[in-house]
Amino acid sequence: MSVLQGIALGVLQGLTEFLPVSSSGHLALAEHFLGVETPGVTFEVLVHFGTALAVIWFFRRRVASLLVAAFSFLTRREYDAPDARLAFHLVVATIPAAIVGLLLEDVVGRFFGSPLVVSSLLLVTGCVLWLTKRLEGGVRVEERTKDAVLVGIAQAAAIFPGISRSGATISAGLALGMDRTKAAEFAFLLSVPVILGATVMSIGDAIAVRGELGVATAAGTVAAFVSALPAIAVLMKIVTVGRLHRFAYYCWAVGTLGIILSTRGGSF
Repeated sequence: MSVLQGIALGVLQGLTEFLPVSSSGHLALAEHFLGVETPGVTFEVLVHFGTALAVIWFFRRRVASLLVAAFSFLTRREYDAPDARLAFHLVVATIPAAIVGLLLEDVVGRFFGSPLVVSSLLLVTGCVLWLTKRLEGGVRVEERTKDAVLVGIAQAAAIFPGISRSGATISAGLALGMDRTKAAEFAFLLSVPVILGATVMSIGDAIAVRGELGVATAAGTVAAFVSALPAIAVLMKIVTVGRLHRFAYYCWAVGTLGIILSTRGGSF
């Protein structure tokens, strides 16, 4: 993989990670149909790391207050503070994805190599997004433990390429009656611990990458960070005005095209 290809895939990751169109699905299809070879799942994990850094930067004040609240809870057991509860709920919501990721790692890896499966799951994402057309969202600006568990399960499903993580988690939040802005914020913050955890687990593979391939991966990670920042701002606005369902058309189009190319053995 060249440096230019790494940057292109990094931009693709950054733009699609938070827009509800499945970044992992786009990467899998791009790598298959464009013939780009990457160092297994390591590249995907590291460009995801770039997008996690973008979330931390975009919500830096919120993240800082969460860290302070978490420290306060650990030292003083002050659970009643809103930020302490949010930090606890983010941990709870992370557990389902961690379990699924550990138990189904091999299965998920095989899915990345199947453009037909990825394309079919993009159609599923489109259906989920379309259902949000009837979800007005609620007025609750504080999540419950029940919300955290169910949104966490939605995130666990998004481990499979083709299922949009942001689309699944935001849709789940809206269905549970969360305020639109709150549902989006919770979904974005929830991406951080899962991505950082996957990055830590892949450090060994990343260190093994050398030479041009290593430079390409680093360039892709930086590109993902830079391109993810405007994507976060755009999706926050889209969710607030209730237009999330419009991305369903895009997912259906890409999924259908991917299925056609997969069954015919074609390429872009």
